[in-house]
Amino acid sequence: MASLRSSAFQSLIRVRSPLLRCQQRRWAQVHDVRFLATHHDPKHVLDKYRAKLDQRAKEEGHDSVDSLKDAYKDKIHDLRRKAETPLTPEPDPSSPGTPSAVPPPPPKPLAPELQAAASATKSGIKPLDTYLDVEKIRELPPKEIEALWRLRNVNQSNSICAVIPIDTYHRILSAARQNPQFILPLPRTKTAQQPAEESPDGEAKTITTAGADIHFLQWGFHPPASASSSTVPSTNPANDHTSTIIFTNLEAYKLHGSFAQPHTTITHHLDLADDKGLVLMHGQVMPDTGVSTSEASWLVSCVQRFYDFGGQAHGRKGELLRMFTQGDVQNFKVEELLEEAEKM
Repeated sequence: MASLRSSAFQSLIRVRSPLLRCQQRRWAQVHDVRFLATHHDPKHVLDKYRAKLDQRAKEEGHDSVDSLKDAYKDKIHDLRRKAETPLTPEPDPSSPGTPSAVPPPPPKPLAPELQAAASATKSGIKPLDTYLDVEKIRELPPKEIEALWRLRNVNQSNSICAVIPIDTYHRILSAARQNPQFILPLPRTKTAQQPAEESPDGEAKTITTAGADIHFLQWGFHPPASASSSTVPSTNPANDHTSTIIFTNLEAYKLHGSFAQPHTTITHHLDLADDKGLVLMHGQVMPDTGVSTSEASWLVSCVQRFYDFGGQAHGRKGELLRMFTQGDVQNFKVEELLEEAEKM
């Protein structure tokens, strides 16, 4: 498409692995570095100034440095109290100066089901149990499960949902493990006012041009995100995981790298994959990121078009995905990527 400038493709090859190999460097920043105050070893300080302390003790009529310290004990305590901060509290005189010789007992290991829940919490992935009662819907036929899943998300304006047959998901998964990163175009039409003096007939006009924004996607593969203690682990290794996709505007990713804020996050739940042959997909579109829910849905639909090698991703779509992963700059064309994305 002629409206896509060549700079869009040139910017593509400045990012990470292999076509996204080098991230754009950011301008110099001022980092807020805070240093933690620590207490020095008092014996080291005492040895360093022992000669001066002995001299001061003799001048004030004391027999030893210990006697001098006793004389100034109240003053020293008052100065320490005034200098105390939350990060540097006054040491408790009753506690020994050295760490305890007996280490604290190690934490007790969590039960397997609690470990899975903790893992899901750390990764930020909400398990399917937080949306539906998995054990109850497991008794329903697939058609009713699909209807309940769509009804569960119908009133959420920033939510995307889908139900994927397990065979289709496995084909997409196989391609995703080999090609965990890709870019997708989001078609946009732009309007601009042409001044009368620039118009051939001398009249102001509204000009509409077609183009596209480029978005970067990354796959992630995580342990099963199940918070239910009654959930039975999958017996099929291919279903024993939770996968995610995050979408980020390519310009934002070039600028911020891994710190760029994704505008859409997709999670695939495989809790029902073994017995029902279904994968429940849930997506969340972040507000105020410049991408609407319908636009995010377009990008999600493009994932199947380019990753389902046994289905929609046959032919040129699959070739473009492989060329991107291999870093084939000569043959990978953004214009062709847009044309293939618009083919249903």
